[in-house]
Amino acid sequence: MDLNGRRVFEQQDKTAREKRAKAGRGQAGQRLRAIAVVLLTLAAGSPSGFAQQAGAGASGPDKAASDLPAAPAPVLTQPLNLRSSARDFSRPAGRLLGDPINMYRPTTIPKTSFANSVRLTDLVKDGKIYLSLSDAIALALENNYDIAIARYDLDIADTDILRTRTGASPLGAPSGLVTGTLGGSTSTLTAGGGPGGTSVGSGGAGSGTAGLSLTTQGAGPLPEALEPSVTAGLTFDRASSPSSSFFTGGTSTADTYNFAYNQGFVTGTAFQFTFDNSRATSTNTVTTYSPQDNASFKALVTQHLLYGAGIWVNKRFMYQAQNDRRITDSSFRQQIMYTVNQVESIYWGLVQAYEDVQAKQRAMEQSSKVASDNRKQLEIGTMAPLDVLNADQSVALDKESLISSQLALNYQQQIIKQAIARNLNDPALSAAAVIPTDRVSIEEIPEEKQPVEELVQEAFQQRPELEQAVLTLRNDEITLKGARNALLPQVDIFGYLSGQGVAGTLNPQLNCSFYGTAGCPPSSGGYGTAFNNAFNDSSPDKGFGFNITVPIGNRYAQSMQARSLMEYRQAELRLEQLYTQIRMQVVNQQFALTNDRAQVLASTAARDYNRQSLDDEQKKLRLGASTSALVLAQQRSVASAENNLIMAQATYAKDRAGLYQILASTLKHYGINLNEAATGDVKTTPLVPGLEPAKLGKEPSTTSPAAQ
Repeated sequence: MDLNGRRVFEQQDKTAREKRAKAGRGQAGQRLRAIAVVLLTLAAGSPSGFAQQAGAGASGPDKAASDLPAAPAPVLTQPLNLRSSARDFSRPAGRLLGDPINMYRPTTIPKTSFANSVRLTDLVKDGKIYLSLSDAIALALENNYDIAIARYDLDIADTDILRTRTGASPLGAPSGLVTGTLGGSTSTLTAGGGPGGTSVGSGGAGSGTAGLSLTTQGAGPLPEALEPSVTAGLTFDRASSPSSSFFTGGTSTADTYNFAYNQGFVTGTAFQFTFDNSRATSTNTVTTYSPQDNASFKALVTQHLLYGAGIWVNKRFMYQAQNDRRITDSSFRQQIMYTVNQVESIYWGLVQAYEDVQAKQRAMEQSSKVASDNRKQLEIGTMAPLDVLNADQSVALDKESLISSQLALNYQQQIIKQAIARNLNDPALSAAAVIPTDRVSIEEIPEEKQPVEELVQEAFQQRPELEQAVLTLRNDEITLKGARNALLPQVDIFGYLSGQGVAGTLNPQLNCSFYGTAGCPPSSGGYGTAFNNAFNDSSPDKGFGFNITVPIGNRYAQSMQARSLMEYRQAELRLEQLYTQIRMQVVNQQFALTNDRAQVLASTAARDYNRQSLDDEQKKLRLGASTSALVLAQQRSVASAENNLIMAQATYAKDRAGLYQILASTLKHYGINLNEAATGDVKTTPLVPGLEPAKLGKEPSTTSPAAQ
């Protein structure tokens, strides 16, 4: 490097050193200014200022929480809206005035009844259950195990509200779906975890779901212990010790009666009051009083100024528990819609199996008649043996199809019974055939013609998943504010006041020469005197002070605050993703329903055409212009067309129910009373629109042709 280059390098290095030194002085100045602000505020004794600053800082990021466009807010349930039992578990069992003992008795939960509701018994007639879709839904609301399990979640969430009123963190309210009922189609709604179990909702401990982390729930300072407590310590001591000096030895008794009262407040204030008493006797010759009574008290008040200060910080778990309760309300509404949709899907599966057996029976009767006619013609010599064998083969194939269809119907009847009954051990019930009495009407529903954007907005307003996601986001905001408060140093101001009193009777063993010419002191009374002296300000002790804890580096709080903010951003993205997913579900379901209607109409036309063709072919056969083989082939076409129509109608019925579920309008369309569903006492029978009664016909048999 030449001389000019070295000079340039040295000048650049000098400039860089000056900049670093200036930056260091600036950082040191900032630290000094921050410390000065803290000390000045402490000197001014203005805890409210810190609380306001903390609150203002907490609300800043929330205003710019997301730059994504705001979608219509879902309808949120009110807290404590649903009750599964008469008792409100968000309130204590007893009261301080009136029934204090009940607060210390264990809670008893009655055992669940495993008997079927009377409604199911009334439907059994002549060994058969004639079941409408409305009755199936009502029975599911009363007997279904999934709904019965989910009912407990409402009371479980209430216990968290009661818990957080003491300042403790919530355990987490159950949410998600119970999916223990067999059968039915796969729901578009998110299911809970585990076989027939629920997942812990936001507010609980541990991991998250759907790609979300929920590990910082409850971050921030622990609230004060808001539930007051009284403690007592009683000690009775008797001692006899040998003398080792002029001041020791003799026998003594010491009884202590100490009491303490502790109470926290939502402002971040802790109050403690102690009241100590003792009574002692001694035979020692230097003890002035025997017995001697002592009484003292101390009242201590501590107030957080930064870390843990403010009403919001100390009540945040209560707010979170109320949000969790609303999540549970929403989850229960989701459970009702899910189970109702599942039962309806099972019902249409039963109708499909029922009509399929009827169609298979008709096909077998027709092929059996053709085979019988062919055999008669073979006997008189007008039919070839090969045609008889062809007809017999058709009968065998139809018999096989009928047996398979009967088995499917038998299984479908068991599926519907386990969905609407609680106890299948009754032989009369388990053996009873279920006869579906409703069929789907193909009349077009308004949702098929309604603009898709209107349906999307309706789903946005009613879907419980959106409601739960919004409430989860609110809980994440609570967590974020708590983590933000934990960044502050701990600065507490405290003040105390105490007093003490001593009284007693002059010890008869006292060596008065110990006091010199003054002589023995007089007796000063009993416990009443000691008590009065403790509170008459004759021996006061008062003062105030500060406790300051400043974590160097503050790494733990920084990591929790950063992580909670990341989880909050995740929840924002998840909410927006739900809006997109629901939009696509609505669009897809409306298109599917339109396509299903077209399929039903086409299948109806194909069935009518094949029936007419079969009738024409049978007329030709009677006139000698056709063959039995052509008649059997046309019968196959009729059976295939009927099967296609049955499947198309079942698909349309299931997809129509699925559209109501995607729009979260099932309860409204069917007239389901959610409060009755929460208690299991269904007085209002649901009324399902778009149905028509089944046409009169021969009830199919589940007994196989071989057994017959």
